[in-house]
Amino acid sequence: MRDGDPSTQTEIAISSLLSSGLEELEIGTTPAQIAQLTRLVVLLSQWAPRINLTGHRDPVSMATRLVLDAAALSSVLPELMDAQSIADLGSGAGFPGLPLAILHPHLAVRLVEARRKRSHFQRAARRDLGLENVSSILGRSDRVDAISADIVIAQAMTQPARALELMLPWALRHGILALPASEAADAPAPPPGIGPLAERSYPVPGAGIRRKLWIARRISI
Repeated sequence: MRDGDPSTQTEIAISSLLSSGLEELEIGTTPAQIAQLTRLVVLLSQWAPRINLTGHRDPVSMATRLVLDAAALSSVLPELMDAQSIADLGSGAGFPGLPLAILHPHLAVRLVEARRKRSHFQRAARRDLGLENVSSILGRSDRVDAISADIVIAQAMTQPARALELMLPWALRHGILALPASEAADAPAPPPGIGPLAERSYPVPGAGIRRKLWIARRISI
């Protein structure tokens, strides 16, 4: 494509936005990772007009509110560095799981999603981006066989207390349950089998918002 091609200019803008946000978060990345994250946004923006994948309709919003949001979550979850696997429940179009898989290629990332079209996009993105560390599981998290992981994430899946209940079977003993939420959300009471909640807070670069992250460990067998 020519340098003046609108699609090329859009990709350059997305790449610059992502690079700036990741630098602000002090997350080190390679050019290949930036290229993968940029391509993920492009793919999503291409699919979105045909399939209702996300409420974000333009590439800049997708890059900020989905990719940088996931990166910001990663920045306050250093436990990802020592983990071997994560399960992303109710992952939608693959967020935050797909960006986490790109930023942490050592992780086995399982995306669990009940909506077929969104799961189909996950698999297409996996192929296009060459993410061999990603697997997509079609079905509700409480109706498919749970595969235990070191870290379980559920973002905007359901009410926080219910989300913790659904996350529990997917966590290894002493595994981490990570529940992102809006800054105004109230902490849920942890259900049996989960230790006390700890709260972390983080900004999303370029979005002008902060989020909470509740962290707990599975204590039951």
